[in-house]
Amino acid sequence: MASRSVNKVILLGHLGKDAETKFTPSGVAKTTFTIATNRRWKDQQTGEWKEETDWHNCVMWRAESTANYLQKGKQVYVEGRLQTRSYEQDGQKKYFTEVICDELILLGSRGSGDSQGPPGDYERPVSMPRSAQARPQPAAAPSAPQDDFNQGITDDDVPF
Repeated sequence: MASRSVNKVILLGHLGKDAETKFTPSGVAKTTFTIATNRRWKDQQTGEWKEETDWHNCVMWRAESTANYLQKGKQVYVEGRLQTRSYEQDGQKKYFTEVICDELILLGSRGSGDSQGPPGDYERPVSMPRSAQARPQPAAAPSAPQDDFNQGITDDDVPF
């Protein structure tokens, strides 16, 4: 009986800098970007709140136009897998781990001023599959009138 394994990464964070797209010699687009995720906890001894930021190197293949939307501070949701590569530098073997993205959703801005509302407002999520040949997207449902949508719900009403 063969054993099973899973290599799945899900990140929700903010872009640390604008994404960059380069092309391999064979013409395949490679978009790279970094995502910052934060975790917060209360120190048991001092009672103070502490925060730690982790940085994740991400790669998305065959998504030429994606870098146009991935700007510093934007919030994104990423699904993918971890991949570790190695290389030689000054006679020592170095290792580099990155997230290979299969799915990317743009969630909004962080005061970047490109949305219609005040800084920090969230834009409509935009899904960007890793390639144009990915699964077809279903037709969008008709949207409700704006008056019916805004029913006085605030951030305090959301459980997460």
